[in-house]
Amino acid sequence: MDVGVLGFVIAGLVVGFIVGMTGVGGGSLMTPILLWFGIPPAAAVGTDLLYASITKAGGVYVHQKNNNIDWSITGYLSLGSVPAAALTLLVLHYLHTDTKTLNAVIKHGLGFALLFTAVAIVFKQQIIALAQRHAGDRFKMSGARLNLLTVLTGVMLGAIVTLTSIGAGALGTVALFLLYPLMTTKRLVGTEIAHAVPLTLVAGLGHASMGNMDWGLLAYLLMGSLPGIYFGSHLSGVISDRVLRPCLATMLVFIGYKLIF
Repeated sequence: MDVGVLGFVIAGLVVGFIVGMTGVGGGSLMTPILLWFGIPPAAAVGTDLLYASITKAGGVYVHQKNNNIDWSITGYLSLGSVPAAALTLLVLHYLHTDTKTLNAVIKHGLGFALLFTAVAIVFKQQIIALAQRHAGDRFKMSGARLNLLTVLTGVMLGAIVTLTSIGAGALGTVALFLLYPLMTTKRLVGTEIAHAVPLTLVAGLGHASMGNMDWGLLAYLLMGSLPGIYFGSHLSGVISDRVLRPCLATMLVFIGYKLIF
């Protein structure tokens, strides 16, 4: 195994380990790492999207066994996110002939997504507390209106995730907390993961159809990330969230700033 391949396997191992410990950071870390390795932005996003769909599929199996998925909410999210992903792919397809413009759009979109993700990570508990304080307002909202807001949330996530490969985790979870503050955390996380699989799969296959995919790279990342997630999950809670999340957010802010400016 040459040095470059070993680097990709180690990158997968580190990112998988962090995801296993914290539950966040997959796309937020993997795509910038691939850029650092010199992978073009479009290929980095496309590869990371399929990487996410494969790794999260195992999570769906576990959460479904534990009845932690609300398939109705997953359906409404997908109703917005999958068409939004298709539309975003169509726009990227028309930019594909201009590689320089395409990579610039993805890099700037990635930078802003990282900044928003950092804010969501740092203020997650405060956002949850605020949503729960106003939970009574949800009971005044009609089911049709709540479903519409869920679809619109899916539209937002579909566009962001397809453009940058980031947002399905941290941003999606926070958005669901705001809409469904009384839902238990484990059920909400399971629902978000179930929604992320079809979204990242559709977006990833769309990027692959445009040539924004490195299948060998995907295999090397999975070689490292799958054991990384396993060991990270077993060490979850050993290091306090109060330490891990600010460190992760600081890193994302730095990377996002560098990508934008």
